[in-house]
Amino acid sequence: MENKLVRGINGNKTIKVTAIYSPDLVDEARKIHKTTPTATAALGRTLMAGVMIAAGMKNERDALTIHIDGNGPLGKILVTGKNDGHIKGYVQNPQADHPLKDNGKLDVSGIVGNEGVLTIVMDLGLKEPYVGKVSLLSGEIADDFANYFVQSDQVPSAVALGVLVERDQSVKTAGGFIVQMMPGVSDEEVDQVEKTVRAIGSVTDYFKEGKSPEDLIRDLLEGQDPEILEERPVSYACDCSREKVEDSLLSLGTEELEAMKKENGEAEVNCYFCNTNYQFDSEDLTDLIARSKNLKEE
Repeated sequence: MENKLVRGINGNKTIKVTAIYSPDLVDEARKIHKTTPTATAALGRTLMAGVMIAAGMKNERDALTIHIDGNGPLGKILVTGKNDGHIKGYVQNPQADHPLKDNGKLDVSGIVGNEGVLTIVMDLGLKEPYVGKVSLLSGEIADDFANYFVQSDQVPSAVALGVLVERDQSVKTAGGFIVQMMPGVSDEEVDQVEKTVRAIGSVTDYFKEGKSPEDLIRDLLEGQDPEILEERPVSYACDCSREKVEDSLLSLGTEELEAMKKENGEAEVNCYFCNTNYQFDSEDLTDLIARSKNLKEE
């Protein structure tokens, strides 16, 4: 089944649902960052939440950044993307791990921590980006996003995120949903969707049965005349390039570049998101210094 995101709404336009199925996306992140199974689950859940939130942004240039800074051994999680279905991210300590829970499931909160801050930054092309912050509720990621929507956005929501990792550490399945109540929603509609959320249970078990994100939306909005609004492919993708790295080096200024050349004779820049290494030898630095001087003169 294709990795994709699907958005839907009920007949009264009072409950909107975004669902995602993306095992390949999460497994690509695992391969790049060489994460442990528990770190894979933590990063994967955050990546999927990021794709679903970014899908609601209107303009191509709008950008989303998610920071999760918990007190667990995983350290910081950073995820960023736009509304094109592409997402990227990393964790500070990809080798952090934790024993399984008593029920045999990965203990994500054990490595994320249950104290800390979830921050969401939306750059919507305005003078200042929108920044929302809430304290971590559980460190299980889904609960923390649901708490964010209620506390920061005042939107009652249900969030489920799941990543199932195989014995060989590859990702067997991954998916989730965000259900959000809109103004004018009735108590009966809320009660109905609460029942369907409980009935669905584990999203990884749901997708293991071969069901699709469209099926998930229809099941979540059962009895409420669900309508599928759109679907789009999703993937892990980094947009870094040598040109962008050069621009970053130029932003350091002529003096810093000259010092870099004098001390090391070369420079190496590693992209946190895709682990690509960009090498700049002495000749490259000389060219960058000349370009930096020209920029000053202009």
